[in-house]
Amino acid sequence: MTRRVVVTGMAGISPIGCDWPSIEAALRAERNAIQYLPEWEAYDGLNTRLGAPAAAFALPVETYTRKRIRSMGRIALMAARASELALADAGLLADAALLGSGRVGVSYGSSAGSPPAIGDFGRMIYEKTTEGVNANSYIKMMAHTTPVNIAVFFGLTGRVITTSSACTSGSQGIGYAYETIKYGHADVMIAGGAEELCATEAAVFDTLFATSTRNDTPSLTPRPYDAGRDGLVIGEGAGTLILEEYEHAMARGAHIHAELVGFGTNCDGSHVTQPQAATMAQAMKLALADAGLASDAIGYVNGHGTATEQGDIAETQATHAVFGERMPISSLKSYVGHTLGACGALEAWWSIMMMNTGWFAPTINLTEIDPRCAPLDYLVSGGRNLDCDYVMSNNFAFGGINTSLIFKKYK
Repeated sequence: MTRRVVVTGMAGISPIGCDWPSIEAALRAERNAIQYLPEWEAYDGLNTRLGAPAAAFALPVETYTRKRIRSMGRIALMAARASELALADAGLLADAALLGSGRVGVSYGSSAGSPPAIGDFGRMIYEKTTEGVNANSYIKMMAHTTPVNIAVFFGLTGRVITTSSACTSGSQGIGYAYETIKYGHADVMIAGGAEELCATEAAVFDTLFATSTRNDTPSLTPRPYDAGRDGLVIGEGAGTLILEEYEHAMARGAHIHAELVGFGTNCDGSHVTQPQAATMAQAMKLALADAGLASDAIGYVNGHGTATEQGDIAETQATHAVFGERMPISSLKSYVGHTLGACGALEAWWSIMMMNTGWFAPTINLTEIDPRCAPLDYLVSGGRNLDCDYVMSNNFAFGGINTSLIFKKYK
């Protein structure tokens, strides 16, 4: 017997804001947060100078004491703060007995740990010195720095699941948390992902000629699905969803934002950096099967939409194969860039909010749809008012890792 899973808390830190009113205002204004970063001029050979830093966020001094945050880099701080706000939204932040009961866990991820800490170990290797390395350096750099620090910060004693899978870290975090509750291993899970902006992450894509170099016109890039796109832009942030077993949420009178009804994940098994439309489509079908839904039940797809040629084409072909031409789709990366480990969680949060408000944001800078992209109902300037009961949010990562989440409107 499986159990229903609902979303009772949502929050995050993003380049366009750290609360829904600010984020919605930016989406409606069709205003992105891409910036020219002059500090990146110091890196010889780096072509892009564009990034999307997270908006300023507060860390209450009474909570974030020096002792409590000494093992946290910026990435873990963003993850902890996003999770704190999400727990507050769920009405669980002050419930220490529940958090420490063993029935609350965390499923969270990022591409890597905090880059400065990774750099300290790199300097040790190449300069043969331990200067800069201390007792907390590894905790800051390790792949599971976000879930472990979240667990310690909130006194969790349930499962810790690490999802360090690049662009699917956040969506896998949510999906594996969903399965943990669905099959009875927890009642509440803190789920999501985070990423810290660093030139090294831009360099990964720069070496593949996949970054935007519109350094003089940051507001005009990235351009997902557009014939004139020239690559992605790296962003940063953190997103957290509080997932909860339905009866547990009802018993305490929780506000329910949505129900998570479907999750699909698989891999291409063919190439590390060349996405495959067939297995992307299969991930969507797996989510539909998990939810027990036909494809025509989905009213909107939040696309991965990175503004890379291979990614955009493969993704749209996959979406068309499952849904046909009718499907409304947009990419929120056109506003915040590619937040890597955070994108799946931020996009899930925003998909739920758009479903609940009935207005869906367009892809900005999409002025000429690439004819190689499959025919879909691309949302452009002005967005779209849609009344739908189900939305799908998709993410695809290096290694051919594919994820698909389906959320149902709670009535």
